[in-house]
Amino acid sequence: MERRTPPRTKEGWYILHDFRTVDWDAWRAAPDHVRERALEEGRAFLADCEAVDDAEDGDSAMFAMLGHETDLLFMHIRPTMADVEQVGRRFDQTAFAEFTERADSYVSVAEVSDYVTEAYFEEDEEVENAGLKRYLDQKLYPQIPDAEYVNFYPMEKRRQPEFNWYDLPFDQRSEHMSSHGDIGRSYGGKVSQITAGSIGFDDYEWSVSLFANDPANIKNLLAEMRFDPSTSKYAEFGRFYVGCRFDPHDLEAYMAGEAVPAEDDDSSETGGHPHAEGHAEDADEHSHGHGDGDAGGPPSSVAGDDVRGELEEMGVYAGKPHGEDVHAVVLYSEADPAELFEEVDGLRTNFDHYDTHVMTAVYEPEHDEEAETAVVSLWETDRAANTAAGFLSELPGVVRQAGDDGDSWGTMGMFYTVKPDYREDFVGTFEEVGGLLADMDGHRKSNLLINREDENDMFIASRWDSREDAMAFFRSDAFSDTVEYGRDVLADRPRHVFLA
Repeated sequence: MERRTPPRTKEGWYILHDFRTVDWDAWRAAPDHVRERALEEGRAFLADCEAVDDAEDGDSAMFAMLGHETDLLFMHIRPTMADVEQVGRRFDQTAFAEFTERADSYVSVAEVSDYVTEAYFEEDEEVENAGLKRYLDQKLYPQIPDAEYVNFYPMEKRRQPEFNWYDLPFDQRSEHMSSHGDIGRSYGGKVSQITAGSIGFDDYEWSVSLFANDPANIKNLLAEMRFDPSTSKYAEFGRFYVGCRFDPHDLEAYMAGEAVPAEDDDSSETGGHPHAEGHAEDADEHSHGHGDGDAGGPPSSVAGDDVRGELEEMGVYAGKPHGEDVHAVVLYSEADPAELFEEVDGLRTNFDHYDTHVMTAVYEPEHDEEAETAVVSLWETDRAANTAAGFLSELPGVVRQAGDDGDSWGTMGMFYTVKPDYREDFVGTFEEVGGLLADMDGHRKSNLLINREDENDMFIASRWDSREDAMAFFRSDAFSDTVEYGRDVLADRPRHVFLA
């Protein structure tokens, strides 16, 4: 008897979707002091969950649900199953929980399988491609995306005589999954997802949570996927739920029948709800053990703060981490620049749907044909940059992400907007400085890269053996002369990013 081999999986964090109905009759009948206590304990519990005070890492969010099946969804992501069990039980101890009943729930675990990559499953194998590693870490250790709407449903693969997924050879299943993924990637920037395995944990085989600022994009994505054979022939679905995210401090407004998020919330900076900005500030505090900063996000650099301080003492403006008031994702690709630009152009059209997107552009080397082309994506929030990094890592020919080269030290000067009349002078000066750099100890290479759509927008990326080598250059007369020169030829003040 022939037996198919199941795909190997690597498990990450555990996920609980906790659906609650509100006993509105009991709520209306309760004395004011009882309701006030319930709201106080409910807000405090949910705020603690979003701050992840109960575990080493993870994420939580609350949603107001549409339809008659349920009123609220509490979504919790934690490193262990014990963590998610405890957070659910802690809610039951609050006074607010006395006015709710669990209408439904779903337990699952984030996973990566052979369908995505084999790199995790070979003995002593490491994922060498930095972009791929960041993407896989995002799948294993997900953060709830900054989006206004959620759509949740469980699903499984069909097991019927005519269409039995588990009777297909692996290569056919893998081809189906790849085609299915292509549809999802075409909605990059419009819809984000967290998919997790639940075989043995719940009634179906996977949970799917889709997030978008425009709920119509979720509908359109699912409609398109219905016509893909991996779905039309081989998929079965459970109940679909849809809801709108709101912050813990809006719980009173929700229970009073008012609009949530509350109208006085300033959510324009965070792509749709006020939770994102506050949680992003706590990201480093809750980051443990799987990469730099949040899983899948831009690398953080404590050393970078020290460098900025030293440069300030030298009178050199060094900006803030990841580019002043924005968060930068920079990837390098060996692909043909024209091909790369076409891919990026389609992707950033989706990015532009988010208020947190600042810009995404392709920068080509000015003269060095052997230098890699760079894709730079700037965002107003850390978590938005994290999400974008996952999509950008799938661009053709990506070889590394800035900050992931562990055996060297990088500096990146960005936002060199050159006055048009001085462009050629600026390029010539860079070549002169490049000659000086070539003779400096510890200098590996420096490249001048030009925005494919604006020849006056440039940045300079350098690699050094160590931080000390780079600092020696910043202390040099040559660097001081260059800074002084820039005051006359640049339209705006340059901003610098330091990636350890």
